[in-house]
Amino acid sequence: MSDNFAYDENWASIYEKFTTMRGKVAEADETVAFLERYSNGGIAFELGIGDGRVAVPLSERGVRVEGIDNSDSMLNLLAKRTDLIKAWKGDISNFRSEQRYNLLYCVYNTFTLLCTREAQIACLRSAAEALDDEGLLVIELDVPALDDFVRGQRAITLLTDHENTILRTDVHNPLNQNLVSTLLWFSGASVRRLPHRVRYVYHQELDSMAECASLELTERWGDWARGAFTDNSTSHISVYRRTTAL
Repeated sequence: MSDNFAYDENWASIYEKFTTMRGKVAEADETVAFLERYSNGGIAFELGIGDGRVAVPLSERGVRVEGIDNSDSMLNLLAKRTDLIKAWKGDISNFRSEQRYNLLYCVYNTFTLLCTREAQIACLRSAAEALDDEGLLVIELDVPALDDFVRGQRAITLLTDHENTILRTDVHNPLNQNLVSTLLWFSGASVRRLPHRVRYVYHQELDSMAECASLELTERWGDWARGAFTDNSTSHISVYRRTTAL
C-alpha cells in the first residue's frame, strides 16, 4: 500500500452513502458555517476535496472554493455535482499554487492519510506557502483512541441497522503511528472490503510539526460548533496562521 492512500473506485462508489450513514453529510452544515466565518471574502482551498461534501455547500454560501485530490474517481464525482469549483488532481503533501488563499482547510481526518511524519510536515509546508499573509489553515482530526487493542489488533462495529453492518478492523504499528485498517461492509448477501492506512497524530505533535512549517496555533475547538477542547474531546478543530510574511 502506498504512503498516500487514494480512494479507489470502490470507495468512490459508496463514499456519499457511507458519509451520510456516518452523519458526516448532516454535519457539513456546521463545518461550512465554521469555515465561512474564516474565509473573510477571500478564496478557500480544500486539501482532499473529495466529492465536495464540504466544498459544494461552502461555495453555495458565496465563498469561492478551489481544491485538490489524488483520486480521479472522487474528482469525477465532484465535477458531476458542480462546475463552480476549480479542482485538480495532485498530492496534498507536495503541491504548489501561484494563487494565495485566505483559507486552507483539511477535514475528516484526511491529513492522516499521509502515512509518514515527513509527508505530513511537507503538507503543512505546502499549505503555509499557499496562504496569504492573513490566511488561516484549519485541520480537523480525531483524537487517537488506542486503549482497546489486544496484541496490536482490534475490531470495531461502526454501524448496524436492518440492512447494513459495517465493521472496521485495525492493526496497530506503534513505531510509526500507523493503523492499517479494513472496512467490512455487509449488506444483504454482499460484502465490500475497503482497506486504507493512516498515521494518527496527537494535537501536541501536530503543533510541533506546524512549527516546522512556520505555522502557529491560534485556536483549537472540540467540534465545529466551537465547543471547548477538553481531556474528554474525541476530535479537534485546529486553526493555524503563518509566523512569517510572504
